[in-house]
Amino acid sequence: MPFLSLGLDANILKAVQEAGYTEPTPIQSAAIPQILAGHDLIGIAQTGTGKTAAFVLPILAKLVGTTPHDRPRAIRALILAPTRELAVQIEENVRAYARHLPIRAATIYGGVSERPQIQALRGGVDLLVATPGRLLDLMDRRLCDFSGLTFLVLDEAERMLDMGFLPDIRRIVRALPQRRQTLLFSATLSQDIEAVTREFLRAPKTVQIGRRANPAETVTQLAYEVPQHLKSSLLLHLLREPGLNMVLVFSRMKHGADRIARGLEGKGIRTATLHSNRSQNQRLRALKDFKSGAVRVLVATDIAARGIDVDGISHVVNYDFPMHPEDYVHRIGRTGRGHAVGDAISFVTPEDHSALRSLERFIGRGLVRKRAEGFNYTVAAPAGATAAPRERHAGNSHGPRPPAADRPSGGGSGRRSGFRSASAGHGNRWRR
Repeated sequence: MPFLSLGLDANILKAVQEAGYTEPTPIQSAAIPQILAGHDLIGIAQTGTGKTAAFVLPILAKLVGTTPHDRPRAIRALILAPTRELAVQIEENVRAYARHLPIRAATIYGGVSERPQIQALRGGVDLLVATPGRLLDLMDRRLCDFSGLTFLVLDEAERMLDMGFLPDIRRIVRALPQRRQTLLFSATLSQDIEAVTREFLRAPKTVQIGRRANPAETVTQLAYEVPQHLKSSLLLHLLREPGLNMVLVFSRMKHGADRIARGLEGKGIRTATLHSNRSQNQRLRALKDFKSGAVRVLVATDIAARGIDVDGISHVVNYDFPMHPEDYVHRIGRTGRGHAVGDAISFVTPEDHSALRSLERFIGRGLVRKRAEGFNYTVAAPAGATAAPRERHAGNSHGPRPPAADRPSGGGSGRRSGFRSASAGHGNRWRR
């Protein structure tokens, strides 16, 4: 079914075509007509299946097709995202699809100056993309006018719950008009998500693509059993293969990510890091370099990597085995996006066997065990070496809510074709 049959505005269809898309994905085909019909919606699909366009396109169509509120600065659509990286990715999609529309939009999140964000809000915004922390800061200062709001989107809802944002979301929702259309998108449909939908949505339609909580079928999933002290050596050994040309490596902890990156750089492998101790400019630079191929490996923690939407990732390596099955699903969803293929490699130490069994029960399949050819597994551990602690950390997506410095929040300014962005100060480049 072509996009033309979905009932979208001609200018939106032109932008979609210019972005290189001709056929909607299954989640887009199923969700867009329901949203255009005015229903609240629960959209469940694996990462990399086009969920962002599934809600951005019909919202733009309805904003263009309706008369703005009589208060010119009133926000008409609000999209909440759990991390600043994801907010930037959504902003890129909105900008691409709204390039021929008279839509004013802004993105706000923490880690950058709030001044351009405030200027954008005062100038009037039709569509706002925001992370909860900075949004609440600006709401508390009465800078957000939601009197004309007709759309609320909770994107990556399961991750917002994981990160402890439910109280913030409740505060935000209480400030919104009750008569609105609410859309919730998630990669999984857990009991917690179902409870949230009962709280915030009214008689929602449910669109579910694929099996619950399962990674994309195009991802080959492998488990390499390895002693803790040999993980860095195994990673270097695997990276000798030229086929590992765009590799995302997951570390459980921030200092661990830095240590991995230093080790790879020391062996001549161009590497960048992405975690919450990095400044916003550093994080955006790391993503830009990874996308462009300037670096071959990106080492990230779960929270920081949540917004990574990069085509062409050949391999995801779970250097530290994920503590929760949901994290595994989100991590490996960074590869095999759309209809592409990819490999997910998990390092499994003896301490990880219980977590591996739990994961296999969760996804309903076993991971293929594999040993690296030509790798020496018999090297003894250094004297006094101990297993790495399996502790929770601010770089992990679970546990207590991270402090304000680690929380994704509010960002910047610029103008093009009637589209205002409030994410200045980071030199972000738009992509199609």
